[in-house]
Amino acid sequence: MPIATDSLATVPLWQGDAPGAMGCGASDIPTLTIFLPPAACANGASVVVCPGGGYGGLATDHEGVQIAAWLNARGIAAFMLRYRLAPYRHPIPLLDAQRALRTVRSRAGEWCIDPTRIGIWGFSAGGHLCSTLATHFDAGVPHAADPIDQVSCRPDFAILAYPVISMEPPYPHMGSRENLLGPDPDPALVVEVSNERQVSADTPPTFLFHTNTDQGVPPENSVLYYLALRRAGVPAELHIYAEGPHGIGLKLEDPILGTWSDRLADWLGSARK
Repeated sequence: MPIATDSLATVPLWQGDAPGAMGCGASDIPTLTIFLPPAACANGASVVVCPGGGYGGLATDHEGVQIAAWLNARGIAAFMLRYRLAPYRHPIPLLDAQRALRTVRSRAGEWCIDPTRIGIWGFSAGGHLCSTLATHFDAGVPHAADPIDQVSCRPDFAILAYPVISMEPPYPHMGSRENLLGPDPDPALVVEVSNERQVSADTPPTFLFHTNTDQGVPPENSVLYYLALRRAGVPAELHIYAEGPHGIGLKLEDPILGTWSDRLADWLGSARK
C-alpha cells in the first residue's frame, strides 16, 4: 500500500493563538494535515485521525500517515490531527479534537465530503481522545462569533484501536493518565474522562480492536467501552485478537493481525452509509 506522503495542506485549527496556548511554537499550534482521495474514487466519507503516544508524543507515521493512505485507497478523506500534548492537560486535547471535527464539517463543501459522514479514528491515547470526543460533544454554539464554533462536533462514527478508555484503577495506562490529568487529579475529573462511564444513547456507532496480550493498554479498556455501548443501545463491533503487542498500527505484513483492517473495512461499508 503506498504511503500518503503528499497532503493537500496542513492547516492550523485556529487563526491566531489557540485557546489556552502557552506559547507560539509548533507544539502550541494544533493542526490538521489533509489527505484527499482521488476524485474518481472519493465516496464522500471522511475521518479525523488521532495518532497515539501517551499524550506525550504522536506516532504520526504508522498511526497517522499510513492510516491516511489506507483510508484514501478506499475513497475516504483523511485529516490527521496534531493535538496538543503534555504539559497541556485536559481539556486542551479535547478542545483540539472538537475543533477538528467542527473544522472538517464546516468546510465539507470545499473538500467535497458529506458533513453527515465524518468519523474519528484513534490509537492508544489517541483512542482515548476519540472516545472522549464521542462522549463529550455538542451541537455547536448558535450565536458564536466564530462560525466554525457554530457547527456540531459530534462524530458520526468512531474507530478505536487498542484505546485507552478508563482512567480509573485497575485498567488505566498510567503514563497517559499523568500526562493528561497530572500526578494527583481530582477524583471527579478521573471519572469524567473514564469514558466507559460517559457513554449515552447519543454516542456514535463504534468499532473497537484490541489484542489479548496487549501489555501497554489492557484489553479490558475496549471491553468496558463495548459493554457500555451495548447497554446504551449504540451499534458497536469489538474484535480482540489472541496475540499481538501494543501499538501495532495496521500491521498489514502480519497474515493474522493484518486482517483486523479487513474487519474494519467491512464495518465501514455499512456504518458510514
